[in-house]
Amino acid sequence: MWDFSIGTSFSLVFRTLPFVLLRLVVYLTISIGFVLGTGIGAGAGWGIGAAFTTDNAVAGAFIGALVGLCVVFGVLWWVRQYILYLVKAGHVAAMDLLLRGGTLPAGQDQISYATTIVKARFLEVNVLFGVDVLIRGTIHVLIGIANMLTFWLPGAKSLTQALNAVMRIALGLIDEVILAYIIRQGGTDPWGSARDGLVLYAQNAGMLVKNAVWIALAEYALTAVIFLCVLAPAIAIAYAIPGGFSGFGVVFALLFAWCLKRALIEPLSIASLLQSYYLAIEGQTPDPAWVARLDEASSSFRKLGAQVPRPGVAN
Repeated sequence: MWDFSIGTSFSLVFRTLPFVLLRLVVYLTISIGFVLGTGIGAGAGWGIGAAFTTDNAVAGAFIGALVGLCVVFGVLWWVRQYILYLVKAGHVAAMDLLLRGGTLPAGQDQISYATTIVKARFLEVNVLFGVDVLIRGTIHVLIGIANMLTFWLPGAKSLTQALNAVMRIALGLIDEVILAYIIRQGGTDPWGSARDGLVLYAQNAGMLVKNAVWIALAEYALTAVIFLCVLAPAIAIAYAIPGGFSGFGVVFALLFAWCLKRALIEPLSIASLLQSYYLAIEGQTPDPAWVARLDEASSSFRKLGAQVPRPGVAN
C-alpha cells in the first residue's frame, strides 16, 4: 500500500503545532481577505450602480466583487515570498529535523528556531523563492514525461486526467519535500542540492507517485468533507451581500475549505511524503542518466545547474 506511517505523520504535525497554528492564522487571514474584498467590492459596486438604475446596481455589485477579488490577489502576489519563507520552508525544516531524531524548542520559539535554520541555508528570501520557482518548473516537466509514457495505453485520456489530478495535489507537496532535502544537506549551495533532490525524486517516481495517489485521495476526501461543512454558513454570508449573490456562497465555501486544507490537512500530507521520499532515496546517489534527461527536457532544471557555484568562478 503506502510507504509511510500515519502515526508518525500525526506525531510530526502535533509536535510542530506552533507552525500549524501559524498556517491557520495565515490562510484564515487570506480567506477572510478574499471574503472582505469581495463583499466590500460588491457593496461599493451596488451603491454606485444603484445611483443609476436597479439593473445597474446588480451589474455594479458583480463587477465590484470581481474587482475586490483582483485587489486581494494583487496583495497576495507581493507577500507570497514571505509566506513561502515563514510558513512553508520553516515548517518543513521543523518536521524534517524531528524526522531525523532532532529536538525543537516548545511554543513560539520553535518558529524562530526553524526560521534560523532556513536563513542559514538560503541566506536571503529571494534565493529561497528563486529555487522554489525552478523546482516547480522542473516538476511540471516530470508530469509531462509521465503523460507521454501513458498516452498510448487503453483509456489513456482518462488515465492522464486522473494522473494530472493526483499530480496537482502532489505538486504542492513535492517542492516542499525538495526544500526539506536541501535544508538537510547543509552547506551554502541550495541550487545543487535542489538538482540532486529532483534527480533522486525522478529515479524513484514510481514509488513516490504511488504514495502521492494515496495522499491525494485522502486530501480530496477530507477537503470535500470540510467543504460540505462550511457550505451552509458560506451561502448565508453570500445572501447577506446586496443582490443576494448566493453563487458566491460556493466560492466562500471553497475558500475556507482551501484554508483548512492548507493549515490542517497539508502538513499531514507533507509529513507522509517526507517519510516515503527518504525511504525511497536511502543509500542512492543521483543517476547521471537522469541528470542528462532532465537537462534536456527542462529549462528550469538547466537554470538550477547554471546557479551551482564552481571553483574559481563567481556566481
